[in-house]
Amino acid sequence: MNAKNVLKSIGFLVLIITLASCATIREGEVGVKRTFGKYAKNSFDQGLKFYNPFTSRVIKISTQTENLEVDLSIPSKEGLTIGSEVSILYNIEGRKAPELLRNIGPDYEENVILPVFRSAVADVTSRFYAKDMHTGERATIENAIRDQMMVLMDGKGIKVEAVLLKSIQLPRSLARAIEEKLEAEQQAQRMEFVLQQAQREAEQKRIEAKGIRDAQLIIAEGLDAKILQFKSIEAFQELAKSPNAKVIVTDGDLPMIMEPIDAGNVKVKN
Repeated sequence: MNAKNVLKSIGFLVLIITLASCATIREGEVGVKRTFGKYAKNSFDQGLKFYNPFTSRVIKISTQTENLEVDLSIPSKEGLTIGSEVSILYNIEGRKAPELLRNIGPDYEENVILPVFRSAVADVTSRFYAKDMHTGERATIENAIRDQMMVLMDGKGIKVEAVLLKSIQLPRSLARAIEEKLEAEQQAQRMEFVLQQAQREAEQKRIEAKGIRDAQLIIAEGLDAKILQFKSIEAFQELAKSPNAKVIVTDGDLPMIMEPIDAGNVKVKN
């Protein structure tokens, strides 16, 4: 082997060692160096970091929001067991990543998050009825589980952003009972609407009848004897203008009956 080949081999070896001794920390993660099994006190931010590959390695931890999905059965206040699919949204605080790895290790989901979640969810849901998980109380239950998890994991570098009850599978008999109750409530609301509409229509007719009655009273108050006599004279004048023969029965003041006859002039009977 000549000197040129030796230099090439050395250069290739140096390149391999250089590549093996650097780590790229991407955005949304931190790196923690472990040397002879001992984790460093501080974490690496994003960028290219060099280390001794023979004595150390870099453990990468994501600081982005992670979604941990869990299928489990949860208890209710009345003692029922309810199937549920839950999402736990959490993230790791970058500055506490070294402490998290030293105290818990890289399997923090299995060692901490899931046990704490199972304990919190059993404690919280046992204070609520099964029907509450299908109503507006669901958000209250989710927030209570998250808050209790944060209390139990305080100082561990894990932040629970939200706990989401994505699906609730109630016992069949209870689910049917809830559906029947909702149907009854909807039917009652429809009946109340019909009654209110009927009341509005009745009120409208009452107002119309009152208006007609008031108008008739006003007219009746204005019809005195002189006005009636004047109207009678007008009626006689109109009848007199007609070419047809007529018989008028009257009391002398008002025309009472009109009846056509075959011929002749207008005859007035007192």
